[in-house]
Amino acid sequence: MQKLYFTTLVSFLLFGAKTLAQQPSKPDAVAIHQQIQKLNFLGSVLYIAAHPDDENTRLISYLSNEKKARTGYLSLTRGDGGQNLIGPELRELLGVIRTQELIEARKIDGGLQFFSRANDFGFSKNPDETLSIWNKDEVLSDVVYVIRKFRPDVIINRFDARSPGTTHGHHTSSAMLSLEAFEKTNDRSVYPSQLSLVEPWQPKRIYFNTSWWFYGSKEKFEKADKSNLTELSIGVYYPSLGKSNQEIAALSRSRHQSQGFGSTGTRGEEMEYLEFLKGDAPKDKTNLFEGIDTSWNRVNGGKPIGELLALVERNFDFKNPSASIPDLVRAYAMIMKLDDAYWKNIKSEEIKKIIAHCAGLYLEAVAKDQEITIGNKLSLKIEAINRSPIPMQLLSFSTFPESQTEQKSINLKPNISQSLTTEIPLGANLNYTQPYWLIENGTVGMYRVNDQNKIGLADIIREVKVIFNIQIGEVVIPFEREVIYKMNDDVRGEVYQPLDIVPDVTTSISNKVVLFNDGKTKTIAIKIKAGKDKVKGEVQLEMPDNWKHSPASIPFELALKGEEKTVTFEVGVPKNADEISVKCIATVDGKRFDKEQFSIGYEHIAKQQVLKTSEAKFLKLDIKTGKEKIAYIMGAGDEIPKFLSEMGYEVSIIKPEEITAEKLQNFNVVMTGIRAYNTIQALAFKQQILFDFVKAGHTMIAQYNTLDDFVTPNIAPYPMKISRDRVTEENAPVTFLAPEHAVLNIPNKITSKDFEGWKQEQGLYYPSEWDAAFTPIIAANDKGETPKKGAILIAKHGKGHYIYTGLSFFRELPEGVSGAYRLMANLISLK
Repeated sequence: MQKLYFTTLVSFLLFGAKTLAQQPSKPDAVAIHQQIQKLNFLGSVLYIAAHPDDENTRLISYLSNEKKARTGYLSLTRGDGGQNLIGPELRELLGVIRTQELIEARKIDGGLQFFSRANDFGFSKNPDETLSIWNKDEVLSDVVYVIRKFRPDVIINRFDARSPGTTHGHHTSSAMLSLEAFEKTNDRSVYPSQLSLVEPWQPKRIYFNTSWWFYGSKEKFEKADKSNLTELSIGVYYPSLGKSNQEIAALSRSRHQSQGFGSTGTRGEEMEYLEFLKGDAPKDKTNLFEGIDTSWNRVNGGKPIGELLALVERNFDFKNPSASIPDLVRAYAMIMKLDDAYWKNIKSEEIKKIIAHCAGLYLEAVAKDQEITIGNKLSLKIEAINRSPIPMQLLSFSTFPESQTEQKSINLKPNISQSLTTEIPLGANLNYTQPYWLIENGTVGMYRVNDQNKIGLADIIREVKVIFNIQIGEVVIPFEREVIYKMNDDVRGEVYQPLDIVPDVTTSISNKVVLFNDGKTKTIAIKIKAGKDKVKGEVQLEMPDNWKHSPASIPFELALKGEEKTVTFEVGVPKNADEISVKCIATVDGKRFDKEQFSIGYEHIAKQQVLKTSEAKFLKLDIKTGKEKIAYIMGAGDEIPKFLSEMGYEVSIIKPEEITAEKLQNFNVVMTGIRAYNTIQALAFKQQILFDFVKAGHTMIAQYNTLDDFVTPNIAPYPMKISRDRVTEENAPVTFLAPEHAVLNIPNKITSKDFEGWKQEQGLYYPSEWDAAFTPIIAANDKGETPKKGAILIAKHGKGHYIYTGLSFFRELPEGVSGAYRLMANLISLK
C-alpha cells in the first residue's frame, strides 16, 4: 500500500509555535487524556487586554482546562514601559523578558499567546493620548489579523471601553480596538491585503470581563443589576491533577516575576462575570458557546473523525496510552484529508503531539554548541526513541533552513534509542537570532514589522530545525523539532537552552553615557567578543569629524569562540559640542559588524539573545559636581550607581543587612534605589540608623516607591503619604515652587531647560500629602490636571537633609538626559 505523506502550513506553525528552549514537555497519562478531550472540542475564545499581567489567568485556565476550548490571549503590548523587579533591564529588554513570562504562563494555564506591534511607551491617562502615540490603524489592523487567523467564536475584553480616564489609557484602548475589530473582521473591504493569508471571520459574541473592581467596591457590585451578566463558576477542582482551577491560575500568574505578581492559589467556589456587549446574545447565560457547534460536526467531513476520537477518549487506557495509537493515526490520516485548512492545521498538530506522547516518542536534535555563526556547519546529535510496542520506522529526517533530507529507514524498536549525527550548513541567508520585532527601528508607540506573516507571533522565530518523518503503519507523520543545545549543570542537572545564531564578532562600549564635563580627554573602553574561532580584524569608533579619537582604529585577534578582549580609545571633546551618538564598528574580512550582544538569563524563562546597535551617547555637559562619597542601597533593579560613577562620584553598593552607624561614617550621602521600600525587607530594621545618619549632618535620597506594601510605614523621618500621582507627559512645563532653594541653585543653576528631552515620563508615584517639615521644590502636571507638587520633597532633619523624589532618574540617566544629571548633582550636593 502506498505510504501517506502529509505536510502542514508553515505560516500556521509559526503563528502557534512555542519555544522549545526549555526542557520539552513529558506529559503523564492524565495530561494526555486531557489533550485528547481538547482534541474533540472545536471552539475558540480570545481574551484581549493591553499588557502582560493584564490577563485573567483564572478565566483562561477555566476555559482551556474545564471547557477544553482553544483559548488565546492577545496582549497589545509586550510590557516594555513597566518596571523590573528582578534585574536592570528596561524598555525593549524588559519587553523581551515579559514576552517570555507570558509564554511560560500560557504553558501552565493552557492558553496561546499573541501580540500586536503596539509599544508600551509608558503610563497613559486616557485612550486619546494612547491612540495618538500608537498608530491606531496599525494596531487595529493587528487585532483584526489575529482575530481572522485565530478565528475565535467568543471574544472577551479585560477592560471597559466606556470608561476612559478611569484606568490606564492602554487598558481602555484595548477594549475600544477590540470592539471596533469585532465589527470589521468579516468585512472584505477592511485590510484587504490580509486576505491573501487569512479569510474574513465573524466571532459570535463579545463580552467584558467585569468584576467588583470596575464598580468601585464589593458593596456596590452586590447591589448592581446583573441581568446582563453571565456568571461562570470557575472554582473547579481537578481530582486527577490535585489542583483547583485557581491554583493553576496562580502558578500561571506567578510567572510574571519581573512585575512582582507572585500569586497564592485559592480553593473553593469562585465566580467570574462577563457582561454581554455585542453579537448573538445567548439564552443560556452559563453557556458561552450557545449556538456554536463545538463538535467535529462543524467541519465538513468531520463527523467520522469525531466518532473515532470519541471512541479513543472513552477507551483510553491510563496504564497503556499506546493502545490508542492505531486509532489516533487513523484519525490523523482522516484529518489530513479535510478540505477545511484551518481546522486541519490546528487538529493535525494537536493529534501529532498526542501520538508522540502516547508512544513516549522522543525526538531531539541537539547542537554541539549553544552559539554558532553564519557560514559554518552546525554539528547535530539526533536522538529518536519509541518507548511503546507500536511498530515505527524513522524513514528520514530533513534539516532546515537549507532543506536537506537524509534517508534512513531505521526501525524504532521498543525502548531502543537510536542516535545519529549530521551537519547543517548555515547559509548566508540565515538571520541572526533576534526578537523579530526589534530588528527594524520603530517609533515611540510602535514596533516595525513589515512581514504580515509575523504579526501576532509571540516568540523569536528560530529557523534551524529538524523534521523527523516517522512511519506508523501505512501513514508517515512529520514531527518538527527546533534544534536546541543542552548541557549538564552540576547543580541543576540537565539544562536546555536555545540555539543562537550570532555575528562573527560583537562589541560593547563599556559606558553607555559618557560625560565630558571638564574638557579633558576620556578613555573609552571597548569590549570585543568572538562569535567563532580565529577572528581577526580591527575596531573603530564612528563619530562626527570634529570629535577626535586616537588611535583611528585598533587591530584585534581572538583565537577562540567566546573569547573577549578590551581595547581603549582616547576621545577628546571639541569646544562647540553638545551630545552625539557614537557607534562601534568591527571589520572582519571586509565585513562590518555593529552589534552588541545582550544575553538575558533568568531561571523562570528561556535564555534570550538580543542584538542592538553597539553605541553610546557622549555628552559635553555643563555640570558641576562635588566629591561626595555615596552609599547606594539597591532596590528593585536599576543601574543608577554606574551613572553616578560616570559623574565622578565614589559609589559603594551596600547591602541593607550590613548597614551600621560605623559603616556609614565613611559616606556623605545614602541613596535608596527604586522601590527599595517595597522590596527590601531588611530596610525595615535599619531606618533609625539611616535617620541618625541624616541627623548627623548628611543627606539621604530616597527614590520612588509604589503603593505596594511597604516593608516599613516610616520611610521618611516625617509623615508622608505616597499616592498614584504622576506626570506622564515627559515635557510637561515645570514650575519652581522654591526658586531660592539651594537644590535649584547649587552647584548648578537649574532652569526649565533642564526638564527638556526627558524620556517616557517625568515621574511617578508622587506623595500627595506630607508633613510641614517638607519643602516641595517643583510642580508639573499633565494637560487638564491640577499641579502635582510631590516630585521632590526636602526636609531638614537634624543637621542634614532627607530627600524623597519620584522623578524617573532610573530612566533619564541611562538615556543621557543632561538636565537629570545636573539636578541629581544638586540633590547629592545639598548641604
